[in-house]
Amino acid sequence: MGILNVSNVSHGFGSRIILEDASFRLLKGEHIGLVGANGEGKSTFLNIITGKLMPDEGKVTWCNHITTGYLDQYSTLEKGKTIRDILRSAFAHMFELEQDVMNLYEKMGDCTPEEMDIVLEEVGEIQSILEGADFYNLDSKIEEYAAGLGLLDIGLEKDVSELSGGQRAKILLAKVLLENPMILILDEPTNFLDEDHILWLKNFLQNYENAFILVSHDIPFLNDVTNVIYHIEAAVLTRYTGDYYKFKEMYELKKRQIEMAYKKQQKEIAHLEDFIARNKARVATTNLAKDRQKKLDRMDIIEIAREKPKPIFGFKTARTPSREIVAVENLVIGYEEALTRPVSFSIERNQKIAIKGVNGLGKSTLLNTLLRNIKPLSGEIEHGQFLQIGFFKQEEESSNTQVLDEFWNEFPGLTNAEARAALARCGLTNDHITSQMKVLSGGENAKVRLAKIMNREINFLVLDEPTNHLDIEAKEELKRAIKEFAGTVLMVSHEPDFYMDIATEVWNVEDWTTKII
Repeated sequence: MGILNVSNVSHGFGSRIILEDASFRLLKGEHIGLVGANGEGKSTFLNIITGKLMPDEGKVTWCNHITTGYLDQYSTLEKGKTIRDILRSAFAHMFELEQDVMNLYEKMGDCTPEEMDIVLEEVGEIQSILEGADFYNLDSKIEEYAAGLGLLDIGLEKDVSELSGGQRAKILLAKVLLENPMILILDEPTNFLDEDHILWLKNFLQNYENAFILVSHDIPFLNDVTNVIYHIEAAVLTRYTGDYYKFKEMYELKKRQIEMAYKKQQKEIAHLEDFIARNKARVATTNLAKDRQKKLDRMDIIEIAREKPKPIFGFKTARTPSREIVAVENLVIGYEEALTRPVSFSIERNQKIAIKGVNGLGKSTLLNTLLRNIKPLSGEIEHGQFLQIGFFKQEEESSNTQVLDEFWNEFPGLTNAEARAALARCGLTNDHITSQMKVLSGGENAKVRLAKIMNREINFLVLDEPTNHLDIEAKEELKRAIKEFAGTVLMVSHEPDFYMDIATEVWNVEDWTTKII
């Protein structure tokens, strides 16, 4: 019996089947990676096992007294709380126990000797639990985790409502890790982490004694921390023992074997059908034809899953702009306080620049300031002539609008067929196109937003963490498209494997920051 058992679960949205007769087990200490292309149902599966979503069929069984910690892509934080408040809430049950002790101490004043013995025994038990959980050193533990994920740089007394989406995601991650649950469930935890914090999380998970289930498109990270892989494809969930690279090896071998068996069976079917067609009408051979027909009817037909549509990305190039795209003189960015010292630089035509640096130093703020979406605290920004900008934001709120309408609203001059074709080129199926934006996975949502940019003529492509949520295939295709784009590129990314092959120059905002790193 595993810690978690999923038996014959099926689930779908409308005509779209997400999971079919899926079974899953989680054993003590297993580090599971849940993988599959965008939209295959990874987040849906996590919502089913955590009880956020009821399956259409099947059963989900947890062992008794199991504690879980779930970090999903859409978690939120309560306004008016500080970072420290949120992190301390990970130990809410311990603070309740501490309050129980205080109440028991108050009760001692009116106790009989017999009652006093009972109260002292109860106090002793609670104190043992608190000391065993290192309750009286919680603040140092909170600061250790906050430092590992870069939250100390922001300041633990900062109100969470003042933070960026990436910073809020890091707080939620730190809180879940501090809870130290028996089962940890993480959906894309590295999306808003830079290289140093990904390394800290990798070391944490490698040494994590309890079980966890991880969804991630960061393959080196996923491979380093998992020992079991569950793969979702075409609504089928399959278990593989080993890390991600071992899974890929086994998956490709299994795929080749099925393809060979399929071809062999198709030849046999063709041979049988030919024999039946030639002999069923002849009296002398009609019984032989019937035998072949029975054999054909009994045959377990091998089916090969239809290839999912692969995204084909490509950016349309606008007219050639001036040589200098953006010129900056003594620029200071920030909101109420400066995030950088005064800096001066220029971006020239056809440069491809990657921006890196730890979170919270203003990478997204820098992009928005350069694009004049927000005002600088001081300094000058000049744009070159004939600039046509395509901006991919790190975060964008999803609406109730149907995907096709969302796209069509921006390009009303397109025919229905042209709009559908533009979305299909980005790997979106008819099921996606007729869905609401809010029900898409993070990767599918990103593909819709990329489709909008790709349908415009641009000469300056600005990307803020474009690989967040994209599956491996889409990342590789996006990398190819950016390389081939005959214009200027400015992108923020925490994935060196993605940007190092593209960038002609790498800027580190840590060189400009006013903060102590």
